[in-house]
Amino acid sequence: MRAIGLIGGLSWESTVIYYQVVNQRVRERLGGSHSANSLIWSVDYTTVEDLAFAGRWDEVAALLSGAGRKLQDLGAEVLLVCSNTFSRVSDDVARAVSVPVLHIADTVGAAVRARGLRRVGLLGTRFTMEQPFYRDRLAAHGFDVVVPGREQRELVHRVIFDELVRGVLSDSSRDVYARIIADLAADGAEAVILGCTEIELLISEKDTAVPLLPSARLHAEAAADFVLTPCP
Repeated sequence: MRAIGLIGGLSWESTVIYYQVVNQRVRERLGGSHSANSLIWSVDYTTVEDLAFAGRWDEVAALLSGAGRKLQDLGAEVLLVCSNTFSRVSDDVARAVSVPVLHIADTVGAAVRARGLRRVGLLGTRFTMEQPFYRDRLAAHGFDVVVPGREQRELVHRVIFDELVRGVLSDSSRDVYARIIADLAADGAEAVILGCTEIELLISEKDTAVPLLPSARLHAEAAADFVLTPCP
């Protein structure tokens, strides 16, 4: 089994999901008490958050590329940037290392395509919902992507940064997200991508009438499957 390198802390709340799901997937595949060979480099979230809000993405790229090189030096054979928002610099990380970097949008896009969906909703940070780096990469997989209206986007964004990355899970925010998901379904979305890794801490399919695609879980499962697949 090859080793997985997780660039985490983006935020650490959702990095927990990655570590848990990677190991669950390996145990499901191999049985017994098997677990993944894995390494985590967890950054200080406030540092990257401040850089992102200041538009200093070159510095975010340098920071996460440095983390990727450290993980590679420690023996990681595949890397994941454990975030949707910060996948904006995944290609920069890939250029800085010599091991594969699994892009979260490609993982989610493949899952949408495998389900035969033609139109999906997307929830995430304002960066993820509004900027082309994520939406265009999803759309390249052959389906339409719809996002909430401006006021709802601002609300989704605020809950992520004011609550979810700080470990705050409120019933009122869950209800708001459920209403926004229902509105996306009314706009023709056949499923909704939870395109911020923290959102799946707040809401699940038991709270909605429309299927949800949890990006962190899908990304982590893909990584486990990758390292369990024999090298060609």
